[in-house]
Amino acid sequence: MNITYEEAMRQLEQIVRQMENNELDVDQMGERLKTAQQLIKYCRDKLAKTDKEIKKALLNA
Repeated sequence: MNITYEEAMRQLEQIVRQMENNELDVDQMGERLKTAQQLIKYCRDKLAKTDKEIKKALLNA
């Protein structure tokens, strides 16, 4: 994925809003859930990488 963490979060929030407001039909919901899963994995990986970098920087300070 070539997006920022903030953009991924915005997309996830949009998907949640659409689901809460019943704006998606069954086919769209399936597609959006797959997208949400990819975005969640991206965000988790990004956070884990950043956490590792911060801990490394603090240990070397």
